[in-house]
Formats: sequence, structure tokens, C-alpha cells
Amino acid sequence: MKAIVCHGFGPLDTLAYEEVAAPVPGAGEVLVRTEAAGVNFPDGLLVQGLYQMKPEAPFTPGMEVAGVVEAVGAGVTELKPGDRVAGVTSLGGYAEQVLCPAEQAFTLPEGIDAAEATALLVAFGTSHHALKQRANLQPGEVLVVFGASGSTGVAAVQIGKIMGATVIGVCSSEEKRRIAAEAGADHVIGYDNLKDDVKRLTGGRGADVVYDVVGGEPFKAATRFMAREGRLLVIGFASGEIPQFPVNLALVKEYAVVGVFWGNWRRNDPAAYRANMEELMGWWAEGKVTPLVEGRYPLAEAAQVLERVLARGAVGKLALVP
Repeated sequence: MKAIVCHGFGPLDTLAYEEVAAPVPGAGEVLVRTEAAGVNFPDGLLVQGLYQMKPEAPFTPGMEVAGVVEAVGAGVTELKPGDRVAGVTSLGGYAEQVLCPAEQAFTLPEGIDAAEATALLVAFGTSHHALKQRANLQPGEVLVVFGASGSTGVAAVQIGKIMGATVIGVCSSEEKRRIAAEAGADHVIGYDNLKDDVKRLTGGRGADVVYDVVGGEPFKAATRFMAREGRLLVIGFASGEIPQFPVNLALVKEYAVVGVFWGNWRRNDPAAYRANMEELMGWWAEGKVTPLVEGRYPLAEAAQVLERVLARGAVGKLALVP
């Protein structure tokens, strides 16, 4: 089968598209024929050796896949060949066939597109966990979403509205702000006057919850526009800058800085993770969430697609299709 292979940490253009042996499912695993593999920001960091996890080379990146079960390993009873599923893997997603732990695979609702299904995993899964378990977002609160036109940002906007928040989407261009508004944001603003704009839109009170996948200067602004008892969610650093936090502001303004590591949470609380995914799938079936898929690209173009994602040029979800 064909797969994308990383033979050693380095630039994205060193990724190879080559023939590899097809995997065989072990106990508790399913073999999925890939219809779409989701592309995520951490995938690019992983290839460059910049992510928390550093697998031994050679390896195939990719942490989410949607497709059809071709075979099941020993002990798997909930799934069978022919079932259409979406699942999370540690590695291996950028390939024509992928092994996935059966407990991390979810039967798909009727009619869902494979690329949309991948978006419900990491992007919507991260945003859902962040707002539900980590922020405990409440109806009537103000949620500020950085990067509101990206795959996780669109998810945060839509989920924030489901949970009853007033959502302020923050994006770097007019086109991206249009996308955030279409996703349901009540207000859309840029980064140039972030603190003043948030204060203006909230009558001087500030944000109850900030969803930050950017870091850098936007994080620094957020430390100064949080409302009392607010929650500043640290999710990622797409700007490339990991900012320093002035802890005196948390003391004086009485807000919390909360880390969000979806991958760690789903491994440590699989029951809550499954419940979250079932809720997300239900919301999709009810038309409450609609992942934005910007494009579907040939598997062989993985390096170019990752370059675009890391440069923050993507809107919505990008998927690779064998």
C-alpha cells in the first residue's frame, strides 16, 4: 500500500510517498481502509521533531482517519468488516490502510462525508473538551475564540453557541472573519486592537473564557482583558511563540489559566471521551455542528498541505484522500 513516511525528523519536504507493507490488526485493533485522513497542526510539528511525542523513525504521521473496516483483530466484537468508522491513532493516518484501536473507533452517522468525520475527531473533539470539561462554559458567558476560521476555531465557535455563549471570533483577515461569522460568531474582530475591542464589546467587563490556539501577542492581550473568574484556555502556539505569563494578573483579576491537552485527556478518561464523541456525532446528525472542509487533497501532497497548515494559511479542515 502507499503511505507517507518520515525517515527522520526534519523539514516537511523530506517526507516520502512510497510503498510500504500493509498492516495486520492485532488484538483489540481494526484495520481501516482510508477514505480520508485529517491533517492537523501537530502532525507538522511531529515530523520536524517539535512535538511532545517523538516516535522512532521511520514512521507514518497522521492521527485521525475515516473509512471502512476491512479486518478486525482478536477480541474485537463491537465492530466488523464493512462498518464505516472514524478513529484516532497515535500514528499511521497518512496511508491507504490504517490500524486503529477498536476502543478509539466510532461508527459514523449515515451520510456523513469522510473528511467531515475526521474534523469531528481532533478539531471538534479538542474544542468540545476544552469548553465542556476544562472551561465549564456556561450559558450567557462571553467566549473569545482566537483563530476562529481554522478547523478548531470553527468548532469552538459552533460549540460555544450550542452551549449558550456569546461568541467573539478573532481572525487575521476579512475573509477569515467572514468564515467565523458564518460559523455563528456574534462578533468578529481582528488582532490589531484586541484588548480594546474585547473590552468595548463586553461593556468593559472582559471575557469569561478565551480559547487560545495562537499564543504570542494575542495571549498577552488576553491576560489583560479577562473577566473576574474567567478561564484562559491554553491549547496551542500557532504563532510560534510560547509567551511568558505575568502571574500577578491572575492574582489581581482572579482568573485561571487552564491547560488543554486533548490527547492526554482521552487516554486518561476514555469513558468521558467516548461520551463526548457520541454527543458530537449526535449534534452532527441533528445539524447543530457542521465542520468546514476547505479541501481534499491527494495523499501524495501531504508535505505541501502540512506547509499550508503550519503557515496558518488554512481555513477549516484539510484532508488527504488516497
